[in-house]
Amino acid sequence: MTSRHLAITMGDPAGIGPEIIVKACVGLKDRIAKGDLRILIIGSGAALDGARAALGAGIEIPEGRAGDRDWPNLCYLQADTEGDPIKPGVLSADGGRFAYKAIEQGVRLTQAGRTAAIVTAPLNKEALNKAGYHFPGHTEMLAHLTGVRGSVMLLAHGNMRVSHVSTHVALEDVPKRLTPDRLRLVIDLTNDALKRLGIAKPKIAIAALNPHAGEGGLFGDEEQRSIAPAIAAARREGIDASGPWPGDTVFMQARQGRFDVVVAQYHDQGLIPVKYLGLDRGVNITLGLPFVRTSPDHGTAFDIAGRGSADAASLGAALDMAARLAAANRTTRKARP
Repeated sequence: MTSRHLAITMGDPAGIGPEIIVKACVGLKDRIAKGDLRILIIGSGAALDGARAALGAGIEIPEGRAGDRDWPNLCYLQADTEGDPIKPGVLSADGGRFAYKAIEQGVRLTQAGRTAAIVTAPLNKEALNKAGYHFPGHTEMLAHLTGVRGSVMLLAHGNMRVSHVSTHVALEDVPKRLTPDRLRLVIDLTNDALKRLGIAKPKIAIAALNPHAGEGGLFGDEEQRSIAPAIAAARREGIDASGPWPGDTVFMQARQGRFDVVVAQYHDQGLIPVKYLGLDRGVNITLGLPFVRTSPDHGTAFDIAGRGSADAASLGAALDMAARLAAANRTTRKARP
């Protein structure tokens, strides 16, 4: 049973966030009614009501207050004051403002122990910056708000799991990020996350940066200079890490079950194989934060916002993952002497 609420931040109200949140809550209404799952939505009340009305959803989502001693099993908090109506599919500074304020409030509540985890609906980076919040995305914003240095993005789609050494940086800057210390942090956080998901001794494959794993230095020396030493250090401490494996075959091997997770060196190297499997069940997990954060593996989809056709499956998977990890965290804390 979920003892505390899972916080869902709405993301950009002009995207599909309000719609998929309502659809997910309708699909989970029996679990919510029994108290097996408790959900606190943070965002624009107007956008949430608009989505409920457009979908004809027969579900009540009452408004709560951050200072309430307890909330109903399902309710929402207003992230900020409403301005002009936010129209589905229309980029605006107000959309970016609501996205940031929802995250800010969610972080505050979760760090205070009021909520068990944060599940983030998608935001639009241009709208976020238009509102004056200059972050490349959720991961960097969460690191800033929590004071964490060195968070890691892990994507999961069935048995395909991929964590990332670098994400939102230009390709020319990727080699500068591949330090042994950064690689070791990613390996350690990835190993810990998979253990919390029930894999006792995760098999971790480290992808190479260069074609053919550098071909002995002919195509670059990052494999020899940074990646191999980090793998060796992890293995000395009992972590089942191996590689560097060529990026054009390692994901196929993971899909076939040889590895439990792949550590990718840059954004597209890791996201392409996961998203190729489809966006319906993909989940993004941020490692290294002081709390659990998950999100669906897709964007705001402004092109279909407000049409009622968005698929809520990935958000449902993100909620399930957040509940599993939050429960694992509770078990770990209780087990400590």
